[in-house]
Amino acid sequence: MAKPLDGVRVIEMGQLLAGPFTGCLLAYFGAEVIKIEPPEGGDPLRGWRQLDDTGTSFWWRSLGRNKKSVTLDLRQTAGQVLAARLIDGADVLVENFRPGVMEKWGLSPDAVKARNPKLVYARISGFGQTGPYAHKPGFASVCEGMSGFRYVNGFPDQAPVRPNLSIGDTIAGLHAAFGIALALLAQKQTGVGQVVDVSLIESMFNLMEGIVPEFSGAGVIREPAGTTVTGIVPTNTYRCHNGKYVVIGGNGDSIFKRLMTAIGRADMANNAAMANNAGRVVHQVEIDNAIAAWCLAQSSDQVIAQLEAERVPVGPIYSVADQFADPHFQARGLFERVEINGKPLDIPALMPKLTQTPGSTEWPGGAVGSHNQAVLGELLGLSEGQLATLKADGVIA
Repeated sequence: MAKPLDGVRVIEMGQLLAGPFTGCLLAYFGAEVIKIEPPEGGDPLRGWRQLDDTGTSFWWRSLGRNKKSVTLDLRQTAGQVLAARLIDGADVLVENFRPGVMEKWGLSPDAVKARNPKLVYARISGFGQTGPYAHKPGFASVCEGMSGFRYVNGFPDQAPVRPNLSIGDTIAGLHAAFGIALALLAQKQTGVGQVVDVSLIESMFNLMEGIVPEFSGAGVIREPAGTTVTGIVPTNTYRCHNGKYVVIGGNGDSIFKRLMTAIGRADMANNAAMANNAGRVVHQVEIDNAIAAWCLAQSSDQVIAQLEAERVPVGPIYSVADQFADPHFQARGLFERVEINGKPLDIPALMPKLTQTPGSTEWPGGAVGSHNQAVLGELLGLSEGQLATLKADGVIA
């Protein structure tokens, strides 16, 4: 089936997470993504976390899917020249180096757009291309902290908690892919490209909901609230008799009434002081204690079955093993199976789902430089002798 980005050529430069996740999304939905990697080992993510029997990370098989891997030493002039030639024939460039690096290599937006004015030039960094912090290293952990995201995560009077994920990189990648899609739409109208400036700190800042106007308008700083959400009651995580946890969202007025009736607390269900959210916020501790005591007296399956019967939003806390066993995850096609050296491997499908032009995994992340011949030889027209010279000089591997 056709894909929405068929015919769009993307050059992906950079490594690890934000830029490569952007490229992964674009490739999944049809773009031809040519990933430029350093000759010495390629993207460092290839060696991160759990490794398969080839010494390659399982993570890479997902993040590198549908991409053509080309090795170029961008510290050498020959590598920079070849990168420029690839960019000249591209629709999109994605880079996530520290600001100034692309300029040092002669690949700044002004330099490349002089030859390719339709290019969409996506730049991902920690703090953006301008401002007093632009030069700082942009690790996701630091940017998550400064964005305000980490501040509201955790429990009062304890150190802020981070999710066991590089969420800042992934959220920035989502913003970059969205920005690229917008720029491509604009390109159809104007015939010219533009720079998409994405920062990790601003991408995470974009998730902060009402925090800014609440501070500006009421002087209120939202504080960490553990497993709850400040000002919305009840919505919490509760431990059950079998040691598992469930999430219950009973913060709608009619839902709250059904929830409290189901747990045997008709007195709360019919209490006028708890009939709306403002009243429930005042009585949050009392309400949460009642729900927690009821959950602790039975298994998570019993809790879920009883509350679902009353149309109360409820669900378990899943591990990845739970997801694999869940029929809904399977029915929705959230796992895609690929083959690595004859062995099956499941990787996550990517969203959103499109009915007419869906994305898909065509191949998993492959070996470093596995498309050198196809891209440098066939696309750029380099001869076998030229490729041999580049290899001898360490420009490619």
